[in-house]
Amino acid sequence: MANIVFNIALGKVKYYAEQVGTGNAALILVPIETSGLETDAVLRDKHDLAAVLAGSTNEQTTMGRKTVTACTVTVDDTNDRVALDFADQTWTAPTGNAISKLVICFDSDTTSGTDSNIVPLTMHDLVLTPDGNNFTVTVADFFRASSGA
Repeated sequence: MANIVFNIALGKVKYYAEQVGTGNAALILVPIETSGLETDAVLRDKHDLAAVLAGSTNEQTTMGRKTVTACTVTVDDTNDRVALDFADQTWTAPTGNAISKLVICFDSDTTSGTDSNIVPLTMHDLVLTPDGNNFTVTVADFFRASSGA
């Protein structure tokens, strides 16, 4: 599950996940470098991916972003929660700088727009020093919300 949910996405993550795969909407996975990483408290207040990357926080561009076009939304009445999941994602022979975070974003139209149109949803701790070996990320229920009752 997420280490943080960006404030801009609170209460909307399920809605965004339900849009994935319709039209040109997708989730975008963005690896974030260890070097220059701002704190979770600073990052959670960013309202778009451009803002996330505007400070000292850096995208690890050598690995590249992953685009996810299918997301499972499961409403669990027994446990009074909703869970969002997607298939494991593999980076083939990744290289470059070490990463410490993975940001999962929503892009309403992958055919146009810029990072300022991409909404950051969740951020996960993910420590990796790319060494050329394939790397598969498994994020079981990248987001889960419950009623708390």
